[in-house]
Amino acid sequence: MRNERDFSSARGAGAGQGVGARLPRKEDDRLMRGRGQFVADIRLAGLQDVAFVRSPLAHARILGIRVPERYRASVFTAADLVGVKPIRAVSALPGFKISEQPVLATGKVRQVGELVAMCVAPTRAEAEDIAASVMLDLEELPAISDMLKARKPGTALVHEHWGDNIFLETNYEVDISAALDAPIKVTREISTARQCMSPLEGRGVVATFDHRLDQLTLYSAAQMPHVTRSGLAECLGMEEGRIRLISPDVGGGFGHKGILLPEEVCLSWLTMRCGHPVRWTEDRREHLTASSNCREHHYKITVYANSDGTLRGIDCEATVDSGAYSSYPFSACLEAAQVASILPGPYRMPAYRCRTFSVATNKCPILPYRGVARTGVCFALELMLDLVAAEAGLEPGEVRLRNLIPPEQMPFDNITRKHFDSGDYPEAMRRALAAIDIDAVRARQREGEPDGRRIGVGVSIYCEQAAHGTSVYAGWGIPMVPGHEQASARLTPDGGLELRVGVHSHGQSMETTLAQVAHEMLGIDVASVRIILGDTAMTPYSTGTWGSRSMVMAGGAVATACREIGERARRIGAKLLQHDPASVVLQNGEVRGVNGSVTLKEIAYTWYRRPQDLPADVDPGGLEVTAGYKPQRDSGTFSYAAHAAVVAVDPDLGEVEILDYVIVEDGGVLVNPMVVDGQIYGGLAQGIGTALYEEMPFDASGQPLATTLADYLLPGPTEVPAARLDHMETPSPYTQFGVKGIGEGGAIAPPAAIANAVNDALRPLGVEMMQSPITPHRIVEAVLAARGAERTAA
Repeated sequence: MRNERDFSSARGAGAGQGVGARLPRKEDDRLMRGRGQFVADIRLAGLQDVAFVRSPLAHARILGIRVPERYRASVFTAADLVGVKPIRAVSALPGFKISEQPVLATGKVRQVGELVAMCVAPTRAEAEDIAASVMLDLEELPAISDMLKARKPGTALVHEHWGDNIFLETNYEVDISAALDAPIKVTREISTARQCMSPLEGRGVVATFDHRLDQLTLYSAAQMPHVTRSGLAECLGMEEGRIRLISPDVGGGFGHKGILLPEEVCLSWLTMRCGHPVRWTEDRREHLTASSNCREHHYKITVYANSDGTLRGIDCEATVDSGAYSSYPFSACLEAAQVASILPGPYRMPAYRCRTFSVATNKCPILPYRGVARTGVCFALELMLDLVAAEAGLEPGEVRLRNLIPPEQMPFDNITRKHFDSGDYPEAMRRALAAIDIDAVRARQREGEPDGRRIGVGVSIYCEQAAHGTSVYAGWGIPMVPGHEQASARLTPDGGLELRVGVHSHGQSMETTLAQVAHEMLGIDVASVRIILGDTAMTPYSTGTWGSRSMVMAGGAVATACREIGERARRIGAKLLQHDPASVVLQNGEVRGVNGSVTLKEIAYTWYRRPQDLPADVDPGGLEVTAGYKPQRDSGTFSYAAHAAVVAVDPDLGEVEILDYVIVEDGGVLVNPMVVDGQIYGGLAQGIGTALYEEMPFDASGQPLATTLADYLLPGPTEVPAARLDHMETPSPYTQFGVKGIGEGGAIAPPAAIANAVNDALRPLGVEMMQSPITPHRIVEAVLAARGAERTAA
């Protein structure tokens, strides 16, 4: 099969700006000087601020809403929003139950922080004062805060008409009976905590209505502007052409900003009602208590293996807490429904069974977060493989080497029919083990630490399916099925290049990397390439930025559009040189023939400014193109990485220090390795948070208990080690340049690697940590329990 790495390049040798160059980020010139423009920076004439009255209870009937008479004109409830439809995330998955989410609560509230009323005033402080004066008459109902209890018959119901609390149940099985007689059988329960995504910038919305254009304009920190516009149009009953959604600079998204917000619907209605612009910006307390969560998983898992550590099969029951609603376009089942298909990871096995439950509770909705289900799956599977290694008397790394898909079998269809495009997973593991110096760590363990701490080493490896295409999502029957990704390219009269793409950047450096793709194809200096993102009025339709798809899909679309621009320019250049088009080439930004050359700047100037110099039979299409792109096979790319960690654990204080950390990653051909480094480092920081710090607990009444950053702990610079990175580049055979998705991977493996290292350190004490985050309290509790059991046995 042809590898699209074999592309026609107009860059020329030694240019140093195209695919593979470690080019500094273009966006940093404005962002580091404080010249970025985020939603909170938008200032419009007549702008007023909005604050929301939010439910203080997790589950309650609304008996009344009392508004002081002096504020009646400034407060709006669901009764005012006539004609506004609830948010509906639909799916064709068999058995999926739809949850209708009113943009302002009607009948009852189903989570703490649910919107009940909207208050508008000249300033946020005044709007909050008005909100504080609104009194809610609520009849408290039994709250459901435990997803495992929520599955049991007779429990309270989040949505009464369902009859249970299950959004969706899935089952997947391949001959599990063939594994049941395996000599090694390890069974555990493993869980991961709820987390908040915690981007630097919270959500935010500015809404205004242009009566001249008869158009609603919404500025929103959105990852998927076109999809958000579609959902907004459905709720408001408006034609999509009457809505323009602009997503300016976005200070981090991670999936948190990939949905339609009730606040977006409310403010859109409000600006059309009031006739002036309105704004809402999320504060940190709103984010922590009312916004959305991620990653609350529970696994009952059994792994079967032969005595030599080779896998025979996996049997698993996985439960995911989906919260009260499924957010638009689709959120409730993205985690659990994927668990069944991705749990086998990059390993070979002949037998498999997995049953999953997406459970409704009285908590805020669970959303996709960097790694989407893979972090929990990797945590569960990789912890279990260390237990298999202990049973088999083998090094954990050796067990993985015996079960990973070998490179000579690529491309490979695994037991759940995932099509691995390329890679050398065993080599990544070998490099990680060598870099961490496993033998030296074992020697250090045998010697012991003078301060009484215990040393442990842990490894993990994962695969990340990215850039999912039509064939993957069509069967889900949800409102965001990706098709051909499009890009518009235009040479300007002075020889610059404008690119319009429908994806959006919220930290991925796309203004730089897409310019590098354009340089690769046309030879234009990246400083002369202008990238336009995040505006539904100016960019082609796209499902947006999610699933590590942007460079594969938008990069491929930009390359396709630039290739067509280059071909048109080459033909015009040949005419100007009076050469046969077959005798000229486009290289280093100019069309070259035997007896001369003409630059793209000169060609563009002629097309726009001196058309009289063009021959009569010139292509009338000119120097502006919109082109679409799909990979040869759109089942996704598979990037991967092996992580290795060395930790020191104080068994008396429960403190964990990361002494060394190694990452060996393979994202196919890297468009900009420096950008990839940044993505991996950022993901590692988030993975460390998942492993050791971040947790959003709820009490029995559904109240969130980490409502400030004093309670919700995030890793800082002193908690994130100077990790060592090793890049492998195995091109995908299906994509432009051979690139793969890479943006999410850094966050997937750290919890498993760190947990395995902690367990390795504490195993001689009889301690086993099967829950994240691994906090000092949990370590000390487990150590004391083990010591107590030892004394009892003695």
